[in-house]
Amino acid sequence: MRDRFRDLEGPLGIRKKDVVLMATISSFEGLVHPTRSELRQFAELFVPLFQASSDEARRQAVAALSQCKTIPPAVALFIGSQPIAIAAPFLTASQAIDDDTLIIIARSQGVAHARAIVSRESLSPKVIDALVALRQAEPRARPGAIVEEPAEVLSPPPVTASIEDAEFAERLASEEAMRRRIKGLARHLGHRDGDRLGLRTLTDVQQALLVRFARARDASHFATALADALSASRWLAERIMLDISGHQLAMTLTSLGMGFLDAVFVLERLYPQLADRQHNVTRAWAVLDALDPEECHQRVEAWRRADSYTYKPEDEVPAAPRLARRVPAGDDIRIVSRRRI
Repeated sequence: MRDRFRDLEGPLGIRKKDVVLMATISSFEGLVHPTRSELRQFAELFVPLFQASSDEARRQAVAALSQCKTIPPAVALFIGSQPIAIAAPFLTASQAIDDDTLIIIARSQGVAHARAIVSRESLSPKVIDALVALRQAEPRARPGAIVEEPAEVLSPPPVTASIEDAEFAERLASEEAMRRRIKGLARHLGHRDGDRLGLRTLTDVQQALLVRFARARDASHFATALADALSASRWLAERIMLDISGHQLAMTLTSLGMGFLDAVFVLERLYPQLADRQHNVTRAWAVLDALDPEECHQRVEAWRRADSYTYKPEDEVPAAPRLARRVPAGDDIRIVSRRRI
């Protein structure tokens, strides 16, 4: 009751527009099968009312429209292009957004909106391919190049007549410069995800095959493609896939340098339980995000070494020694021939 009385403290014009906005949405929700004319009228009314309403009314309106089965495409694009704090519930839960609108929003709004789209319960192959292309199009650092972190803008110290304040501000600036330099050196000496020099890396064809077989849930062909990517036996690939938690396969895909969104898709298709959402992301996303690439490299290489020690293809197994047949001498041959006669 107190909150309702506090709402009355707001400007009268804004409160009236909030009421009109929610009434418009309520009327639209009552339409079971809206016609083209009704959809056009709703789109013409919604945008100006939404822009003139308060933030709380906007959030309530977006939450209500997230449950509607039919929404004008222009309204869906308008809501999806709002700041992520408002658009996130709509991008995550609405089933009225078509694939083309999702792709436009992901390409035009940035990483936060793309992550909200990834957390949807189901995505079409068309949207997945577009998200993967966006992931691969992100600029990466060249191997061996030092990526300088943009300098943080320091607010100028207040102008005072005190010498101590000037010395303190100078010391802060010196410490900040030293901190940026140390971080740059640490990045230079440490391993970067974009630097795959000397590491086993998936080719474009191998990555496409793994994604394709995972989409079809073809475990047999996926194991064959994974064994080829690891240059290991099929037995090792099957052993990795038998881990129903998906952790071993996640480590393998990380070690091989598969794109993050591709790896999330592969895990969700092969292990359906990893498609469950937790804290607005799927379990597959959380598993991959928690992995350390360097540790994954070490573990996978250890598996490959053990596989090379224990497994040998059939063509490398030496054949059992056969007893050499003694060729009889000439006299023995004549004796044998006489006995046969």
